Amino acid sequence: MKLKFSLPYLFLTVFIFLAEVLIATILKDIFFVRAYLGDVIVVMLLYTFVKSFIKVNDYKLIFGILIFSCIVEFAQYFNIAEKLGFRPGSIMYIVIGNSFSWIDILCYAVGCLLLYIGVKMKPSKELKAL
Repeated sequence: MKLKFSLPYLFLTVFIFLAEVLIATILKDIFFVRAYLGDVIVVMLLYTFVKSFIKVNDYKLIFGILIFSCIVEFAQYFNIAEKLGFRPGSIMYIVIGNSFSWIDILCYAVGCLLLYIGVKMKPSKELKAL
C-alpha cells in the first residue's frame, strides 16, 4: 500500500457520492432504491474513495470494506450513534446509522461482489501493453 493520487477514481467517488445524495433526498420515497440500492452503492463509494488516494490490492480492499461495513452495521445493533452522543437527525447519526439489518449486510456483500466481478473483468496491465 502506498500513497498515489488518482483523479479518475476521485471523479468516480464524487459521482457515486452525488448518486447517494440523490437517493437520500430525491429518490427517498422509492423503497427499493432507498432501502437496498443505496447500501449496495455505498461500498463502491468507499472503494473509489480509498483508490483515489492509495494504491492498494483490489481484493484486499474489497474484503476490508466488507468487514468494515459489517462492523458498522453490527455497531448499529448496539445503538453506537446514540452512545457516541449524536442526536437523531444529525449528519453523523445518519452516516453511522441507527438500525441493524441483516438485509443491509447482504446489500454490502452484493456491492462487494459486484466490485470483485468488476475488478476481475478489468483488463490486466499485460493485456493493455498489447
